[in-house]
Order: sequence, then C-alpha cells, then structure tokens
Amino acid sequence: MTHILLEKTDHLSDTIFKYQKGKHVMATPSNLVLRSDLDFDAGKRETILDTWDRQIAEGQVNVRTNADVTGIAGSAGAFTLSLKDGSVIEAEAVVLAIGTQGNPNLLKLPGADLPHVQYQLDDPTEYVDEHITVIGSGDAGIENALGLAADEAQGNVVTILNRRADFARAKGANFKLLEEAEADGRILVRRETSPIEVREGEIVLETRDGQETIPCHRIIARTGSQPPRAFVEQCGVEFASDDRAAFPKLTPSFETTQPGIHVIGALAGYPLIKHCMNQGYDVIEFLNGNTELKPADEPILAEKFADLPGRRTVDEWLETFRSQVIILQELSPLQMRELMLDSTVHAYGRDEVIFSRNEPGSSMFAIAEGSVLVEVDPSDRSVTVPIGTGSIFGEVGLISGRKRGSTVRAAEPTVAVEFSRLAALKLLATAPSANRAVNRISIERQVLQIFGSGLTPEDIAELVEAAEVVKVPAGEVVIEEGADDKDIYIVRVGSMVVEKDLGGKPVFLSYLPAGSYFGEMAVIDGSKRSASVRAAIKSEVIRFPGEAFNALLDAKPDIRDRALSDMAARREINDFVESRKASFGGAVDMYSQTAQFLVDNGLGEATDVLLIDEKLCVGCDNCEKACADSHDGLSRLDREAGRTYAHLHVPTSCRHCEHPHCMADCPPNAIKRGPDGEVVIDETCIGCGNCQRNCPYGVIRMDAKPPAKPGLLNWLLFGAGPGPGEASYAWRKNKAAASGETAKLAIKCDMCSGIEGGPACVRACPTGAAIRVSPERFLSVARLEEGVD
Repeated sequence: MTHILLEKTDHLSDTIFKYQKGKHVMATPSNLVLRSDLDFDAGKRETILDTWDRQIAEGQVNVRTNADVTGIAGSAGAFTLSLKDGSVIEAEAVVLAIGTQGNPNLLKLPGADLPHVQYQLDDPTEYVDEHITVIGSGDAGIENALGLAADEAQGNVVTILNRRADFARAKGANFKLLEEAEADGRILVRRETSPIEVREGEIVLETRDGQETIPCHRIIARTGSQPPRAFVEQCGVEFASDDRAAFPKLTPSFETTQPGIHVIGALAGYPLIKHCMNQGYDVIEFLNGNTELKPADEPILAEKFADLPGRRTVDEWLETFRSQVIILQELSPLQMRELMLDSTVHAYGRDEVIFSRNEPGSSMFAIAEGSVLVEVDPSDRSVTVPIGTGSIFGEVGLISGRKRGSTVRAAEPTVAVEFSRLAALKLLATAPSANRAVNRISIERQVLQIFGSGLTPEDIAELVEAAEVVKVPAGEVVIEEGADDKDIYIVRVGSMVVEKDLGGKPVFLSYLPAGSYFGEMAVIDGSKRSASVRAAIKSEVIRFPGEAFNALLDAKPDIRDRALSDMAARREINDFVESRKASFGGAVDMYSQTAQFLVDNGLGEATDVLLIDEKLCVGCDNCEKACADSHDGLSRLDREAGRTYAHLHVPTSCRHCEHPHCMADCPPNAIKRGPDGEVVIDETCIGCGNCQRNCPYGVIRMDAKPPAKPGLLNWLLFGAGPGPGEASYAWRKNKAAASGETAKLAIKCDMCSGIEGGPACVRACPTGAAIRVSPERFLSVARLEEGVD
C-alpha cells in the first residue's frame, strides 16, 4: 500500500525511546497472540529499539522523521495534512498513533515550577546520594523508582507516593517487584499520601494522619497524561464525554466519528504495547478491505462468553454490557475488550444465590440482564431490596474489604459481570464516568441506609444529584462554630470530632464515625453553627445543599421527626457543656482531653479497641497469657506497651480499623473481615510482611509458627514445656530448629474470632480492668471515668 509514516522526532518509537536506559519492557498480556510483522518479546529497551529499527529498514517502510503535523483537514479519501515546516501531504486515510505522552499531567501545587521537578527519567544512573521522590503509582512511576533504587552503591533514598491504598494501575509483575524492593528497604512506599507543596530540598506531604515534611532533592512526577484533545477535535473527532481524561469515540474497526480517521494505542485507551501493535496491524487490514478480520483477543473473549444464554457474538455481548450497565456506558469498544479480559461473566437461574452473607469477597458485580434481590433481614429471607438491570452490587466489599453484608440471589434469569477487585479499582481509576456512576450509586445507598423510613431512590434523586464528595485532610475543619453556612454532611470514609470553644480552648463534644451525619441543626432551624467539626483522620464526606435536604424533609415528615430527635440529643450535650463553663478546667476539661487522647492514638478509625483501666489493673498479665493460650502459644497483645492518659491505657493490640491499612497490599488476600468487623489473617498468609509495614500502630508481628507446647497437666506434674502463656523466644527457637520450621507468618489480634465467650483477654482479667469498646462507646467510657455525667 502507498503509505508514509510521519514522526515528529528524529527517531522512531518515541515512547519506548524515552523509557529509562536499561528498562525491562514487558510483553503483556502473555496469552494474547502478536499479529504484527515486527517482532516483540519482553526484553531490554535497547534490544527492542534495535530490532524495530532494523526490521523497519528491511521492510522498506516509508518513514519521514522531524515531521510535526499541525493540522488535518478534508474528508475520507481526500485528507490534507499540514506540517510544521510548511509542507503538505495528501492521504486517503489517516491513522493517529500519537499516544498521550506529549501531554503529561503537570503537578498543580505550590513550588511545582522549581527546577528539581521533572516529568521524565532518562538515565537513573545519573543520580547519586539524593533523596528522590517519585510521584505516581502506575507502571511508569514504579519502574522509575525501581531504576533509581537498583544500585545501592548510588546511595539514593527513593520514596514513591501513592494517593490510594492500592496500586490499581500497575501491572502485577511491576507491583511484585515494588513489594520486594520495599521489603528489602530499597524503596520507601508511602500509601494514602499526596504532595501538597514543593520546597527547596524538601516536600510537604498530606498523609492519613496529617501533614509531614521529608527531605527531597529531586521529584520525578509520573502522574499520567491526557489525550491531545484540542488537536484531535480540530480534526473533526468527537470524544466519549467532556471529561478531560475521556477518549475518542471509536468503532470496532478503530474508526473515529470523522470517517477515514482511525485511532489506535494509548489515544484509544489501550496503552499496552502488544495491544497497540495488534491494532496497527488490524486497522491496515481493515483499510485493505479485510472486513472479516476479528481482534486478536476474540478467541479468549468467545471462550469467556460461551456459557451465556443465546447465540450472541462477542461484539453483541460487549455492546450489551456497555449499553446496559451504567458504569460502562462511556467506555469505548477497545476499553470494553480490555476490561472483559480481566473480568468474569455469569448466568444465574431464578432464585440462584450469587453470594451469601458473611462470605469473603471483594469483587463487584454489574447486572447486564435481569435483576437480583438483596436479603436485608438475616432471619427472614423474604425481606429484600431489588436491584435492577444496569446497576451494581457488592461495592461495599470492594471499598471496605468486609465480608458480604447480605445474601444476594437472582430474582429472575440474570446475566452479570463480576469485576475482580483489581479490575474494578483499575476501572474506577482510569474511567472517570465509571467512578462518577459508582459514587452516585454508593451515595444513594448510604442516604437510604441512614434515613430509611420507606424512602425510595426516586424520593432522594434530587438530593443525590446535588451531592458532592469532598476529601478532608486530617485535622481540617469541615464546619466552624459560629459560621452561617447551611450544608449537611455524611461521613463516608474516616471519622470526625465535634468540638466547642470554651474560654478559648476547644472542648471535645463527640465523635462521628463513618456512616454518621452532621450539620442538620443549622439547616433545619436556620441557626448558626453551634460547634466545630473537624477530621480526626484523613476522611471523605458527602456534602448536600441545605435547600435540597429541607425539600426532602418537607416531603417526608417522618424523616424530619427523626432529625429533630437527633438534634435534641446533640443540643443536650451542648447545653451540658455550656452549663459547666464555670467549672471548666475540671471534669469537662478532663473528659475533653481524655477523649482527644483516644482519638489521637488511632481510635478515630477503630471499630473495636482494647482499653485497660490502670486504676484496676494489678499487672498479673493474665490477659497476655490468655491471649497466647488461645492462639497457638503466641500472644497478640503487649499490655505494657502503648500510651496512657490519666488512667486509661491503650496497649499494643489491633484496633480493627474501619479501613484497615494492613489490607492495602496483601498479595494472597489473606486479610479479611469477619461478620462482627474483626480483621483476621487466615492460613493463606505467605509471610511477606506488607501488613506489618503498613500498620501505623505496630500491632502486627512476624513470627514463626510456634511448635506445640505440652499440655498444662504435663507442665504441672512433670515440668514439661514452658508453662502457661507465650513460650520464651529461646524455647520456640530451639523447638522450631529441631522441627525444621523457619517460615514466618503475620500475627495479630483477631478478637478471638470463633472462640466461644469472646476475647480471652477480657475474660481472663480478674479485676475488670480490660475492656473492649467501639468508638461510640469509648467516649462514654472516658466521660464516665472522668466523672462527667
């Protein structure tokens, strides 16, 4: 075919050319056949470039370098391409394979224009003895960090920032290498951390627990890139949406809304090299009249869809999923194919159980055809909530990692797509439309759960439409006492503390865990804010305009009555504090300081925590011994460790966080939630230590599986074994060596899950000093203990 390949640089394969020197290039997906006439196998950057340059020359491809296209005009069969040097090229068809690399997402924060901020890493060996921060959790960021930390002799201190807990954008192999580098201490991985300011020699971070400043001589920002939208739209090509990260609308043959112009590769939302090469091959086949050609992944998808009802083709099923499921409607056919390669499809019969209450599971489902019923009452399966075609379910397990909260069964013959946790997180991270849809559905369900009383989705549609999800850094004020704003909020993630100013000092009033709402008092009665509300930890809130909330109350008097009842309870607390102004500095002040101490020590994100009343504790260590005897001879509790305020002690023991740090990077998914909220490590643990590194409270230990101890009777009668409680390290080491047991496992409190009677530490305490409490109760404990009643 008559052709010309235009390249604006002086070399071919610019994306690969700009990879860091010596980078290992992957050839994924491994199960996908390569159709291209050019060879491509996993290997070094330099080897791949040399191979392509040689084969391009051997194949006599008509290449023109230093050819920067500034505009494309005309229509199919008669396009005119204008070049920066003033020359013009005429073509019947155009294939845009320009990618997105030339439009990096720039950092938008103070100091981002300083000279030590760069968006490209050419040669990691150039840098020696520097503190280097890599911003970005995709493949490019991970590979740059690995390259900078590859040679310990360089002396670099490499830190990589990820604003999320999961590395959803990265290939599995890259993530595994990052885990190994983290375990070896070669890279510092900061999860749930974002940069907020760049300074000379340092960078300011927003972490889960507040701001932190670390040394930084160089920043490598790999925060993705955007399509060159202005240029592409000037060519007459339409995008899937107005979102800045959206991709062009494409047909299955890669043709855009401008006939004759085709798009492949990263600009099409398909950034993997093997995909791009196959697409390049396919589009030329289409242009050459081969209309029967099917994509290279067709056999894989056909096998996935083989058991679905009806005789539909792969394209027909892809269109069914895309058009029917709300979160998929703005995805291109190419994006749909990639997503389905990482997902599973199911066909369920009427009344068939999809998953059961308390089952482990972190996947999310989307209903393409049919509907399901959610059993909300464990004792009566007839009490159900229907979810229809196009919607999703299972998102709670995806977000929180909890076990399934309800049994879900098919209400009729149903076809559903199951997204693995990794596939779902990648979808939400890379498809803004899907993220918006999941946000809207989760907000709707949270409102219905909190306010209930027979509300329907239609009743709250206006309120949900006006909602906004707001991220709140730790310590930031959401509502300020005395302000005149009129919004209402729901705590979506994290927790809040409520304070009142007395004598110029903030007095702690109450704690609001995830799922609570606040701000309704000023909305309902029009008063000014009576107290301040700030984030105890890094949190998310859903903000609703007061007008929309009042409209709902007007339409639903039952909701207003409930809100007024909640208001009365909160006003009672406010009135109590006001009445003690004269005695401020006594019991009220003590309560406030005690409650604040508990929040500052991580109880703001706990669901169950062990407290010890040191006025009652006699130091017998029965709690530790009982813990060890209940868990194969290894205690999950260190009574003496931890911090104390007044007489309340927080020992080193798992808090069972609402959003556990330890779950963030568990390769075998061995950390799960039990039915009562307990966070448990199961027998699939591989001893990688990620959970121990991620836990900010030091409550996870790595230890060898303990050898069996002789029974209590043998110890009493014959002195065999180490006796009750945890055996000494020396005894365990000797026994382990004798048995050949060396592998270590992660060990933490599991709230004595499955053991009758509940936590052994509490049951073994002879004085009642040890208590386990939820966040809602520990403030009551603080209040009663300090005499505030």
